[in-house]
Amino acid sequence: MRIPQEAFAHHITRLDWLNTPHNENRGYIDPQLLKELWFHTGTICNLSCPFCLEGSKPGDDRLNKITFSDAKPFIDEALGLGVEKFSFTGGEPFVIKDIVEILDYALDRRPCLVLTNATKPLNARLDQIKSFLKKPYPLNFRVSFDYPDEARHDAGRGKGSFQLSWQTITQLHDMGFQVSIARHREKDENLEEADKAYQKHFQQWGLPSDTRIVSFPDFLTPGSIAKVPHITEQCMTTYHTEDTRDKFMCNFSKMVVKHNGKMRVYACTLVDDDIDYDLGGNLQDAMKVRVMLKHHRCYSCFAQGASCSEG
Repeated sequence: MRIPQEAFAHHITRLDWLNTPHNENRGYIDPQLLKELWFHTGTICNLSCPFCLEGSKPGDDRLNKITFSDAKPFIDEALGLGVEKFSFTGGEPFVIKDIVEILDYALDRRPCLVLTNATKPLNARLDQIKSFLKKPYPLNFRVSFDYPDEARHDAGRGKGSFQLSWQTITQLHDMGFQVSIARHREKDENLEEADKAYQKHFQQWGLPSDTRIVSFPDFLTPGSIAKVPHITEQCMTTYHTEDTRDKFMCNFSKMVVKHNGKMRVYACTLVDDDIDYDLGGNLQDAMKVRVMLKHHRCYSCFAQGASCSEG
């Protein structure tokens, strides 16, 4: 029987949450602090990338669009818990009507990061966000460039997306915003060589050669079941130390989503397709929940250190 969402944080007793199919104790993280709070602005997007880990596309409503009134209470609560940074992902955040108002409020209180495809929705709002350069805290952007090859990138995101995204990220940089890029990580790739392939684009578009590059493995689409090893409690002590366990996202971050019209707190940015990771309706309760590492995307964090954070 599935545990009701409202009772989840207080009644985690299911064996498949606590134990692997081999009846071993699952690995887990006991959250210690809230350094970074993520907001999922909704799975609606202007693009329809077939590989999207959120399954985002135009009109999609798996996760609902957030409003300013949705976000504000969580921003305020997070400040009381010592949050250091707010980050925003989607979908495409700049499709959301209230994103500028949300950022305007958040940037008076903490630094912010927005993940974006840097195509038409953001391009149309450049004039609106320019004033954010005067805010007390900085606004940074991470732009998706799946591959350094234009044809391969556009095969997933649509013809012309590659050029438009480079034009937009250059405009952001020239305006004075800090920018980084996100790319796909190939299996068994040479990390240094893969990152180096972007240097020609940095040079062409006038971006710094040390522009930050964040790479991610294929997380698969929502609801996918990947064949990965189960993470046991013994795995977490054999292959990880206290220091490396502290670097797991679920130790220091949470993500707020709007699902079925209700604002909920999830363990991290990668597990919103599994209701078992709904930790409650507020941050204080969510911080008390031990996070079991049963999602297949948890294995990426375990084995490769995949993290959506830049801090």
